[in-house]
Amino acid sequence: MYLVCGEALFDFFSQEDASGQASKVNFKAIAGGSPFNVAVGLRRLGIEVGLLAGLSSDYLGQRLRQVLRDEGVRDDYLVEFAAPTTLAMVALGANGSPHYSFRGEGCADRQLQLGHLPVLDAQVRGLHFGSFSLVVQPVADSLLALLRRESGQRLISLDPNVRLNPEPDIEVWRQRVAELVQHADLIKVSDEDLHLLYPGQAPESVLHGWLQYRCQLIFLTRGGQGATVFSRQHGSWSAPAVPVVMADTVGAGDTFQAALIAWLTEQQLDSVDGVQGLAREQIDAMLRFAIRAAALTCSKTGPDLPYRQQLHG
Repeated sequence: MYLVCGEALFDFFSQEDASGQASKVNFKAIAGGSPFNVAVGLRRLGIEVGLLAGLSSDYLGQRLRQVLRDEGVRDDYLVEFAAPTTLAMVALGANGSPHYSFRGEGCADRQLQLGHLPVLDAQVRGLHFGSFSLVVQPVADSLLALLRRESGQRLISLDPNVRLNPEPDIEVWRQRVAELVQHADLIKVSDEDLHLLYPGQAPESVLHGWLQYRCQLIFLTRGGQGATVFSRQHGSWSAPAVPVVMADTVGAGDTFQAALIAWLTEQQLDSVDGVQGLAREQIDAMLRFAIRAAALTCSKTGPDLPYRQQLHG
């Protein structure tokens, strides 16, 4: 199984009120958070998965737990706290890209401390880390300790998924990402993330720097321009996006991430040695599978990640 580590929250999407009154704002709330989405996405793709996260004992927290149970995500790694559930207010741009504003200070997903870290047995073949849980305290230092502890023992995947609203100091992000990338075997990063982290620097230069550590593969997602893979052994190449009727891009990156892990697991290559031994043709198949999966999510409103039977190959 795979263990995804990070936040679970509710996304609140604003909707126009039919009355047109400025005093009324309607919202549609959808369970989310990048790690939460990756966990759900993995299960929908047929992979056994658990979520390590702080979860509130409040109404929304229990709804999150129920969603995970309904989806088949293991909830025995969740830690419950008498603290609120993080809320993310989401507005969609003209191209369907989301803009987030988080209400998360003191919330349950941030409360994980070192004493809450689980002892992992052999059934956990890999761990995924991502998003703002990497930089907000105390959960950030707890997850860093877990990543360091397990690096080299199990497959480690990472998606920085930079969100400046929970932590607006980009230098905090830079310093933490610089440390995290030293311990990951597989990294997914968006061109938007790189622009925020290293404005003015060529993505190729940054990513080749990350490959100097233990990382074998980096996938750079570029929205409608497709994605590029950087392999330590096989160089870099790109694949185009799959054309779709765009609804929005919410959850597309999380789908891409889940699809990468799912492909490796299906091929029984979800290990440090498995990733190190991938042939160029295998990496290309993995890249194209993730692009197809992300395209399906873009064709639907909100983070509605695809099921395995919806993908061919």
